Formats: sequence, structure tokens, C-alpha cells
Amino acid sequence: MPSTQWREIFRPDESVQHAEQVHVFSELQRKRLNEHGHGRALHRNQVAALKAVLAVGEDLPDHARQGIFAAPAFLDAHVRLSNGNFSVDRAPDIRGFAIKVFGASTPSSADVEQNFTLVSQETLRVSGSADVVGIVELSASGPAAALRRAATNPQLTRTAVANVRDMVKPFSGFATHDFYSIMPITFGDYAARLKLCAASTRVNKAARKGLAADIYGRLADDDLEFLLQAQFFEDETRTPIENSSVRWDAPWLTVARLCVPRQTPDRELAEAVEKSSFNPWIAATEHRPLGELMRARRAAYSLSWRNRETGP
Repeated sequence: MPSTQWREIFRPDESVQHAEQVHVFSELQRKRLNEHGHGRALHRNQVAALKAVLAVGEDLPDHARQGIFAAPAFLDAHVRLSNGNFSVDRAPDIRGFAIKVFGASTPSSADVEQNFTLVSQETLRVSGSADVVGIVELSASGPAAALRRAATNPQLTRTAVANVRDMVKPFSGFATHDFYSIMPITFGDYAARLKLCAASTRVNKAARKGLAADIYGRLADDDLEFLLQAQFFEDETRTPIENSSVRWDAPWLTVARLCVPRQTPDRELAEAVEKSSFNPWIAATEHRPLGELMRARRAAYSLSWRNRETGP
């Protein structure tokens, strides 16, 4: 059964470490600014911008009726689909499915903006933010620098290789793939990881050559409906809060439906979505991100947002 006995582990020097780590993302952003203009450090390649509605379910159990899920509702939303790297669609990558929900009401506040950021992998094989920053730094280095880093830090190289192996698994498209939060968020007094279930089982073999064409081609014919599910913390052994490399052993519960209506590419919407910040820390009090990895992301998102307008 879901438990409220979860806890985070705060490292004594983590705030200093996080402040130092953001410079890696700032430098990456600076390099891409010179080549491609202002934009995000990661998930820069926007594949599609979509209008959607989040339909909160009825008759949820008490532990799920928290925050924006406390009562049935239909909430307007924007969706940003992205490639993790500045890469072509068919390259190995972590794909992003970000959702910005508008006008939600919670027991603690009204007119809340809630952001959910999910990716195409259920787990991330790292021990903490230092590994993530090391992998980003390694991948952004030139061949000679990457070889030097690999030689001096073999453990980081093994971690990077393990994650690349996950990324090269086939990606069938944004409509036919599941997406995950990797790290948990609070659900009131509870904690849960999130999953967005694929809207369709009909795989388009040509999708990898044109991810935008695939999603808009589907939306030209019909609506798409994804299930948003929550997987609740039960105990530290089966559902560890801090360990992103472990697949949780707990049931999934559908808490809402993400309805994406028929639509065509909209330049004005695309520009608005591209200018927006999809930040998991933009959230209701009841749904704050959990874990050291997410606290590190908070610092990185803040600097990335400032750099998008002014430049690193």
C-alpha cells in the first residue's frame, strides 16, 4: 500500500556542488548559442508544439486525490515534444514529452500552473547529478577531449556507455512510446513517479525518419489520448526515492487522461511553446520534485532560463 514514510537524502555540500555544476550547462548553451542562436542547453530541438486538455479522473482513491488531482476537472495544457540533443530524429537520444497545465485548482491554492517533464526512458543509470553532468560534459567534448576524459575517469565512461545502450533502443514515435518522470514528485503527503502511456499501438515504421510528420499525420486524422499514471512509494527497497536507476516495483494507477485533439502545425503556438519554460519546479505545492537529481535540475533550469534571453 502507498506509504507517507518516504524521505529525501540531503548531502551536506550539495548546494555548492549544484552551483558549480550549472557552469557545464552554461558552457554548452554558449557553444550552441554561437552555432544556432538563443535556446535551451538540453532538449533544444522542438519536434512539435500541441494544444491539449488534461482530464482528471473521477473516483480516485484517497491517496491519489491530491493537488491538481483532488477533484475531476478538464484543464487546458500545452505540450512540447523534443529531442534531447540537437540531433536528427533517427539518432540515439532521450526524447522529451513536457506538459504545461493551466488554471488548476488545489486545496492550497487556485489558478496553479503545473509542469510535468517526462522522457522516453523509465530509469537513468546514474548515482546522482555529478554523473549526469559528467556524461553531458563528455558528450559535448570534441573527440580528443572525450578520449582524455574517458581515460582519466573509467567509471564515468562505463556509466555513459550504459545509458547510451538504453538510448539506442528503438523509439517508435511520440504517439506509440511510453514516457516517464524517472524521479518522483510529491502527491500531497505521498510520493509517486509518473508515466504517460502511449496513445496508440499502431506503429509507423517511417516515424523515426520524421517524428513531427508522424505526430501531425496522426492528428490530421483523429484525436490522441494518453493515460497519465502514478506509481506510489511503498517502501525504500522496492520504490527508492533517490535511486533513478531502479525500476519501481509498485502498481500503476491512472489519475488523468491527456487528450490531444485533431490539429495542424501552428506557428504562433510553436513560438509561444518554444519561449516557455517547461520546468518541473513550476508546480503546485502538493507536487514538488523529489531527490538530489531534481534539486540539481532546479539550479540548472534557472540558469538556462536566464541564458536563453541574455546569452551565457
